[in-house]
Amino acid sequence: MKKWLVAAVAVVLLPLSAFANNYEEGKHYEVISEQKTAKPEVKEYFSFYCGGCYAFEPIAQSLSKNLPAGTEFKKSHVDFIRAASPEIQNALARAYISAKNLGKGDEMATAIFNQIHKSRVPFRAEDDVRSLALINDIDAEAFDKAMRSFPVRGAVGQMAREQEQLSESRVLTGVPMLVVNGKYKINNQNLDQRNLQTDMQNLIEFLLKKD
Repeated sequence: MKKWLVAAVAVVLLPLSAFANNYEEGKHYEVISEQKTAKPEVKEYFSFYCGGCYAFEPIAQSLSKNLPAGTEFKKSHVDFIRAASPEIQNALARAYISAKNLGKGDEMATAIFNQIHKSRVPFRAEDDVRSLALINDIDAEAFDKAMRSFPVRGAVGQMAREQEQLSESRVLTGVPMLVVNGKYKINNQNLDQRNLQTDMQNLIEFLLKKD
């Protein structure tokens, strides 16, 4: 009986230990910094004008809701995809951050992606972005105030600085790109494409526990 129990436990534990050993530096992830962030986080670098990011958005939103307690999911918009003017891309980034601060980040991101990639209606001015926010039940006064606020503009400026730094160091070569704790870049292409969300979720949890 005792031998049977040991064998049964081994069968249960084997997939977990084998799975943990499956993730390899240089294949599934890369170390891009010696220092990690002060608090656990997962950051997605993306563009609203990226078709791959549009397809990835449902996975990104699911990942954000299933992270370990105390881990924040962040999105950082890049503007090197020249599908719209810098002013429009800046407005979209501010709109997303404003909506997120108002508890409507996922709704706003989905609405922007759908207008660009599904409805194929271009944003021609910042008023178009504002109209989309109002259609999605975001309070007009609160949204307008957030769009003009220093913290939101500062956050977008920080996105631009990070983009420049990571591009110069050849870390940011395409989107969507996920970075865990500011230290580990996930190599999406080397994950199981048939079970991408599950594999990515497991890799993120693996990386969050490192160090």
